[in-house]
Amino acid sequence: MLIRWPKLQVWTWLLLLIGVGILLFINSSWFLKRTVYPLPYQDQVFYYSKKYGVDPYLVAGIMRVESSFKPRAESSQGARGLMQIMPETGQWAAEQIGLPDYDPIRLYDPEYNIQIGCWYLFNLNQEFRGNRLLVLAAYNAGSGRVQTWLANGQWDGHWETIENIPYPETRQYLKKVLNDYQIYQRLYE
Repeated sequence: MLIRWPKLQVWTWLLLLIGVGILLFINSSWFLKRTVYPLPYQDQVFYYSKKYGVDPYLVAGIMRVESSFKPRAESSQGARGLMQIMPETGQWAAEQIGLPDYDPIRLYDPEYNIQIGCWYLFNLNQEFRGNRLLVLAAYNAGSGRVQTWLANGQWDGHWETIENIPYPETRQYLKKVLNDYQIYQRLYE
């Protein structure tokens, strides 16, 4: 004897199964990697991260927040490229690294920008003795400002006191980059 289900019940189950399938697909790391958290320029990111001893997933998080991986991105302040390097910072870094023929236009070149950005992170990492929060705050607001906050007791460089950072933009920047960093670690390690 065949049991006949009403048509509405069959369609309900069918739609439910399709919905579950879509949710499983969206939650898969493959989907997240390729659509929400891609890692373009992966070869350059890993090469220069290794060369300068910085975390490639932190670099990816910075690039995602700074430029959404758009090599021609330019901020209202004039920062350029994937890692949003200011032309003056780029010139200084190029001199320190020994890159000849600096031209600010080259900051739009992904490999050049990633190299300078990774070196700059290395430099900040040395200056702030590996404190990732201070490094990121300095990358966003400038090393001098962060040194001033520390000297004045405005911020002590700890996560628990992040709300003491005088610049709301820098507070939000740290939260976004660190969130993306953790996601990149989970997806790509």
